[in-house]
Amino acid sequence: MTAVTTDADDRAFLGHPKGLAFLAFTEAWERFSYYGMQTLLALYMTKQLLLPGHVEHVAGFAQLRAVLAHGQPMTIVAISSAIFGLYTALVYATPALGGLLADRLLGRTRTIILGALLMALGHFLMAFDASFLVALLCLMLGSGCFKGNIATQVGSLYAPEDLRRADAFQIFYLGINAGVIAAPLITGTLGEKVGWHYGFGAAGVGMLISLAVYLYGRRYLPPDPPVRANRDKVARPPMTGREWRSVVLLVCLLPVLAASIVGNNQIFNAYLIWADTHVDRHLFGVPILTTWLVSVDSIVSVVTLAGMVIFWRWWKTRFTEPDELGKIVIGCLFSGAGVACLAAGSALAATTGQKVSMGWLLAFHLLNDIGFANVLPVGLALFVRAAPTALAGTIVGVYYLHLFAGNLAVGWLGGLLDKMPPTQFWLLHAALVIGAGVVFFFVRLVFGRILLGEPAEPDFVAADAGETP
Repeated sequence: MTAVTTDADDRAFLGHPKGLAFLAFTEAWERFSYYGMQTLLALYMTKQLLLPGHVEHVAGFAQLRAVLAHGQPMTIVAISSAIFGLYTALVYATPALGGLLADRLLGRTRTIILGALLMALGHFLMAFDASFLVALLCLMLGSGCFKGNIATQVGSLYAPEDLRRADAFQIFYLGINAGVIAAPLITGTLGEKVGWHYGFGAAGVGMLISLAVYLYGRRYLPPDPPVRANRDKVARPPMTGREWRSVVLLVCLLPVLAASIVGNNQIFNAYLIWADTHVDRHLFGVPILTTWLVSVDSIVSVVTLAGMVIFWRWWKTRFTEPDELGKIVIGCLFSGAGVACLAAGSALAATTGQKVSMGWLLAFHLLNDIGFANVLPVGLALFVRAAPTALAGTIVGVYYLHLFAGNLAVGWLGGLLDKMPPTQFWLLHAALVIGAGVVFFFVRLVFGRILLGEPAEPDFVAADAGETP
């Protein structure tokens, strides 16, 4: 990453440049809008958009359904889940396009502004049945323009030798999580209690606030680097046989990583649809809306992420700290156990004839988020460590492909929700997650020496490795 730095003496915001404050608040509002819309999406499709009287008006829906169904009948839940999976998967493919657009044509600032406008437009287009698919396209393209480029601007605030950079990304990540926590409480309440389009409208307003914060704070950000039509070519030594084996192994691990996240990533999809009808949604005696479960998960996720950092620091003062593969194995087992709690709660409810107790959901969130803290950010650390120096940036881009594949799998698996009992549905997810952990265990035994050799030293910073998917 090329740094175009501001004044090194600027410590006006928690010991950091003023620009960090504006970027963090910009990202907080952008994530508010993104996750506010995503929290409503599955419920909106199954409870209104895909029902007769609405679905006929969605432009292009008949063609999309034909592609998704492959000539087979699909239930509303299956169609909704397939659309959700395709949308969330493609969101992780568009940042590469946004990066190219910024680097070679528009520059970072104009690309970020374009992304914000596209996302705001997408949220407001959700108010109309006919423009639903166009809205999703705008949101995908807008997120691609926005997400990666604003993270790059955070890094550009600091000189290469400035050790504040890592702390800056932690502050930036707090902004992300603030938006994720707040979004379901506001957009979810409006969507479920007032009207779906009010929730989407609130997400659009949040995106406009994000853009306003960014434009106001632009004066505190460094200028964009010059746009280059072609990157400078630098001669690099050929990779060794061991480095090539590392690359092959990392690529082969992508489907295993994808399987490890299906339980966690189902939270925005089938989990909400299932909880809406099968769960006694009272938290400590207080009734809660279905969409608020996303806020519950976000709060638990932040606490467990911080808790795992503290725990492993304590652990290594007394015992040997597990390596990345070891932590991923542990994470998969915890996450799988969390999903198994949903299966256990469903089995008990089927026996008693009552709804699933919220206690089982809280156990799921706690165990799953402990697992998440040891899988997603640690998986990125593994890829950084094992990546050959010559391909460090490329390998990190490859790493995010597992999120693309994982969300496609989530969409397909979600279509099984109304085809099998909930107990079997959640056991299937638990088996996939735990199975991924078992594969990682044997990978560590057989290939650990190749993947856990000397760490690479890439010249970039991962902006939001721990962000909720």
